[in-house]
Amino acid sequence: MDILFLLIPLSVVLVFAVLGGLWWAIYTGQFEEVEEEGERILHED
Repeated sequence: MDILFLLIPLSVVLVFAVLGGLWWAIYTGQFEEVEEEGERILHED
């Protein structure tokens, strides 16, 4: 039971870290041209 006092706050911190990373990636434009990057390898000479 004592381990829950450690695991629950750590889980909440992990969720906020993942959401913060996702927000940062969207905010900085990491997902702007996803299709073009996938097609770029097909059009290289």
